[in-house]
Amino acid sequence: MKKSLEKLLTISTVHDPFKPQKVRITDIEELAPDHKKFSFVFVEDELNEKWSHKPGQFVMLTVPKAGEIPISICSSPTRKGTIELTVRKVGRKTEVLHSMKCGDILGLRGPYGNSFPVDLMEGHNVLIIAGGLGMAPLRSLVWYILDKREKYKEVYLLYGTRNYEAVLYKDELRRLKERDDIKCLYILDRVETEEDKAWTEREGLITSLIPEVKLDPADTYVAVCGPPVAYRFIGAELIKNGYQESKVFVSLERKMECGVGKCGHCQVGYKFTCVDGPIFPLWDTKNLPKMI
Repeated sequence: MKKSLEKLLTISTVHDPFKPQKVRITDIEELAPDHKKFSFVFVEDELNEKWSHKPGQFVMLTVPKAGEIPISICSSPTRKGTIELTVRKVGRKTEVLHSMKCGDILGLRGPYGNSFPVDLMEGHNVLIIAGGLGMAPLRSLVWYILDKREKYKEVYLLYGTRNYEAVLYKDELRRLKERDDIKCLYILDRVETEEDKAWTEREGLITSLIPEVKLDPADTYVAVCGPPVAYRFIGAELIKNGYQESKVFVSLERKMECGVGKCGHCQVGYKFTCVDGPIFPLWDTKNLPKMI
């Protein structure tokens, strides 16, 4: 526990990460049913330029009269001045948040946790695999890499959801598919409506896209986020196609609770998701009981 607290104390040199800072909602975008993207700025202007995070980290958001909720950051640290969080409405705290308006004030502390190993990824191919709401924390990684595109080799994004209605960042993902510096493959569990067909003709599980990726597995880092139950199948398919287990990293952001490893709700074996994670090597998910 002492080492975990030491890690947290090194998170920021410009503010106290344990103290909630006041933030103001500047924009709200409805992405899908019960899913909204909130944009925030700090009330204290100095923090808007100095505050930073790494792709994969999360914050604790204080919702007035409701409580705190841990949420992964979906904006890239390369784009300072605004913090973006995508939130699904599920439970009282998120219901209160979804009822709030631009101009409302909340509290935010953090950032917390580790991140995807963007430094290790430099000079290598990157394969990003997102399922459902898992696109939110991976959005931070996508834009980080694209904003520093010269540091990375080939980049692939695989994204799968239930249907078109559930797709997050629809317009943004369409524009990504038109770029020539990233290859995007999208799939739906079922292609039934005209909207589904306009989005993609691919029907099935996201694992079916992995064999279509034209990368050298030995020279590729993989970042995965989605329902943890899917990690077992995604991991098996990656290994089957030659990707190295040591270069596959998954996010367990859905297991976070207090943010500082004190409540114990996110403890798995000898690790705490909010302190030792939320990003873990695939090895951990296979060898620590109940991690997925």
